[in-house]
Parts: sequence; C-alpha cells; structure tokens
Amino acid sequence: MIGNLFMKTYLAKVGEIKREYVLYDASEAPVGRLAVRIANALRGKDKPTYTPHIDTGVFVIVINAEKSVFTGRKSEEKTYQDYSGYRSGQTIRTAKEIREKHPERLIKDAVWGMMPHGRLGRAQFSKLKVYAGAEHPHAAQNPTKITVE
Repeated sequence: MIGNLFMKTYLAKVGEIKREYVLYDASEAPVGRLAVRIANALRGKDKPTYTPHIDTGVFVIVINAEKSVFTGRKSEEKTYQDYSGYRSGQTIRTAKEIREKHPERLIKDAVWGMMPHGRLGRAQFSKLKVYAGAEHPHAAQNPTKITVE
C-alpha cells in the first residue's frame, strides 16, 4: 500500500482552541447579512478546524449597531414581540421603534435566530458584544477588523 489512502478527520479539542477578537462595523450593513457572518464566526464555521460539538468560535464585537440597515420596508413592517409573563403583558414593536431605544437588540435578535438553541449555542452567543456607537471597551484585545459589503 503506497501512502495513506484515507483522510483523517480532525476534531478540535478544548485545550487547543485559540480565541481571537474580531470587530464588525455595522455601518450601512444589512442586518441579515451581517448576522450570518457573525453567527458563523461565533460558531467557528468560518475556520477549517470547525467541530460541531465544541465551541471553536471567536469573540465578536459589533460597533455602530444604530447605523445598520434593513432592506425593503422591514423598518416599518418587521415586528418584535416581548412577553412579560403576566396577562396582557405582550408588547409588539416595529423595528423602527426598537432602533430608537435599543439599536443593539436588532443585531442580537438576528444573530440569536441563527444560533443553535441549546447549551452550546448559548455559550457561543455569550461571546457576542454589540454596541450602538463607535466606542467599545475591548481595544486592549486588539480585535481584527472585518468589513461586510
């Protein structure tokens, strides 16, 4: 038998994972397209060392969340629902109303919808930091800036 005819599958181990910080600027970026890139980075799916059952992702910092955009008429038509747990405690707000008070929620909700909803997904989602303005307290980590078209 000449050489190795079979490919070996690589599975990442928890101790081998090197965490990095990446910075996304949400200015003029469509929320959905930005959310896909962020969710893949949080899960580690953009790396060749991706392992489904291990958190191989990076820490993601998003700035300028208030400047992100929706395509079409989603700003007026897309709704977000909250429920307090009490009777008649349901509130429904449009994306425009959410942007005025908590613009970072638009990106967080979009990313959360693309993450797995289990223990691993919650752990990966906790590495997401979203800020409405251009300032963030993670400058010491030297994040790598990534642009979204």
